[in-house]
Amino acid sequence: MITEVIMAMLWSVSPFGEAKVGIPYAIFNNINIYVAFLVCFLANVLIFPIMSVFLDYINRYFLKWRFYKKSAIYVARKAKIGAGKNVQKYGFWGLLIFVMLPIPGTGVYAGSIAAYLFGIERKRAFLANTIGIFLSCLVVWIITILTFNGMS
Repeated sequence: MITEVIMAMLWSVSPFGEAKVGIPYAIFNNINIYVAFLVCFLANVLIFPIMSVFLDYINRYFLKWRFYKKSAIYVARKAKIGAGKNVQKYGFWGLLIFVMLPIPGTGVYAGSIAAYLFGIERKRAFLANTIGIFLSCLVVWIITILTFNGMS
């Protein structure tokens, strides 16, 4: 049981799924639905402060390496294209909605990068990301519960 909780948390901090994968993983592995939501949500929220430290301090040192710089520019362009118009136009609300969408390519990783690129103040960006994550988790949680109950 604890192994499944840890795996759900790892999926929730992974850029390959975030809580959009962590929540279904937890529920389909018989973790209590409330524990699944809470653990995956909180794990997903942790990404923003980690990404903020990375972007503010570590990123500049890695930019010296050609491969990293190319990759970072590619990721930044993808984040700008995905979130750009809405974040530029609507700021906080555009970022919140972008992070909230439970589809691939959105979420707290892209939201953190977009907030950084568009210069959104850190506290407002954290709040927008956290509310967006919560709403996204809620949608995924409800759909997963309905799907799981439909399969039973």
